[in-house]
Amino acid sequence: MEFASVKRSEDGQVDANRVATLLRAASKGDESAWRRVIDLYGRRVYALAKSRCGGHEQAEEITQSVFVTIATKLGSGQYTEQGRFESWLFRVAMNRVRDHARRVKRQAAPTDPDVIAALPLADPRSHSSPAPDLAALRAALHRLGDADREVVELRHHGGLSFKQIAALLEEPVGTLLARHHRALRKLRELIESDEAGRPRLGRGGVQ
Repeated sequence: MEFASVKRSEDGQVDANRVATLLRAASKGDESAWRRVIDLYGRRVYALAKSRCGGHEQAEEITQSVFVTIATKLGSGQYTEQGRFESWLFRVAMNRVRDHARRVKRQAAPTDPDVIAALPLADPRSHSSPAPDLAALRAALHRLGDADREVVELRHHGGLSFKQIAALLEEPVGTLLARHHRALRKLRELIESDEAGRPRLGRGGVQ
């Protein structure tokens, strides 16, 4: 059975009806449907895992574990699609990430340069504020509180809408919007503070 291309809307979300069709077929053992599910969500799950765990191997391991769990629950009838697949998928992913963090007892800074570079950190009051370098962004993200960092990563690595993040974290959308805005403001302030405290070098490296 061939499946039509599953397109994303302007806000990046996948057509829920087509996803439901794919999931029904995948739950019955249709390998082409299962490959389409992985094509749609695999990179996003991997990006989220890598942002928290830092390494390629750990992210691959978590991603595989997530999709094994999803496949098992779909095949056994433990999950029935009701328009909440993405929230469920990323809840499983976040649980795997948290399990990993508990095992290693550390949190690594995000390492995906494309995602980090795309964070909207330009000061809206300035038309010429330069984009911060990736090293500064990584360091600032690592210094955010867990709750602020989590909503930034789910939004920008996982690609979830705020409605989906609200369902995942069981918090009001308004609360998460405010937290996301606050987190980006904190990142900008941390970066600006670091830059202000950095010594300026003259010619020949003399301050």
